[in-house]
Amino acid sequence: MPEPHEQPPPGPRAAEPAAPPSPSSPSRAFLEKVAYIAAPGTIVLGLLYYFGTTYTQAYYATFGVPTADLQLSVEAYLVRSPSAIFFPLWLLLFCGLAVLLVLGCAGRLLGRPEQRARRGAVTGWLLAAGLLLVLAGFPVFFWEDRLPRLPEGWLRQFVPCLTVALGATLAFAAVQLRLSGGADARDGADPGQRTADRLWLAAGALLLGVLTMSLFFGMARYVAAAGRVEAMKDAKGGYVSSPRAVVYSRVPVPHHAPGILFDDLGSAGGPYRYQYRGFRVLAKTPARLYLVSHVPGRKSRSLVVLPDDNTVRIEISP
Repeated sequence: MPEPHEQPPPGPRAAEPAAPPSPSSPSRAFLEKVAYIAAPGTIVLGLLYYFGTTYTQAYYATFGVPTADLQLSVEAYLVRSPSAIFFPLWLLLFCGLAVLLVLGCAGRLLGRPEQRARRGAVTGWLLAAGLLLVLAGFPVFFWEDRLPRLPEGWLRQFVPCLTVALGATLAFAAVQLRLSGGADARDGADPGQRTADRLWLAAGALLLGVLTMSLFFGMARYVAAAGRVEAMKDAKGGYVSSPRAVVYSRVPVPHHAPGILFDDLGSAGGPYRYQYRGFRVLAKTPARLYLVSHVPGRKSRSLVVLPDDNTVRIEISP
């Protein structure tokens, strides 16, 4: 009987070929990159839309025009926002740069080992002063009208939010000094020290949130005040930037706007025989016309509202 042939022991298995990369991985990476860019862009567009809306509402509310009737597009609100936030935005960027430079110099000077005691004292003073300013200014957001010592106007509007922003900045600087001072010994620190560092990091995040909200609150107030100031400026200047309007009406139009010239064209003028000159178009909606009078050197906010129908005809010129 023939003996069976001995088979060689199985050798090491060959490595299986690597799985080909998923065809969707490049698209996933592209979408992640797009998300990194689109998310900040969405926030910026949302802020521009909010500030543009605030500016527009404050401007037309000065004349008594409801912005809901204007039916402005999103692009119209976005176009109005840059001019309203240009000055405060550049001011905030300049102040932020100055704060970063000061924090960098202070961290470099106080980060030396021989300056540990002074760094601890500076950290304590900055933290105490910052929290005191935050606690003193934060309630003003809710009880602003009960501050008789602050005069009306810009001072009462911006002192509370700027006080909170300054306090949050000082407290955040204290947190940065505290964390940068213990960076060298953090690797060998005990669990209690690492827990304390995490608490300081959480406190810094909360202070950044307080700083952001106070600056947002101040920016919103500035934009609203800028809209009212621009409206009063246009009223004082006679609305020179608004288009001229000559109104032809079938019936007499009663109004109290100063400086309007009236002329009855008679039957020769056709059905629209009553002519009114001197108006400026402040706003137009699908159903109404909001007109003001052009009186150079005289501030007038008298608003004439006419229906946009077949009872009137209007000639508009630059």
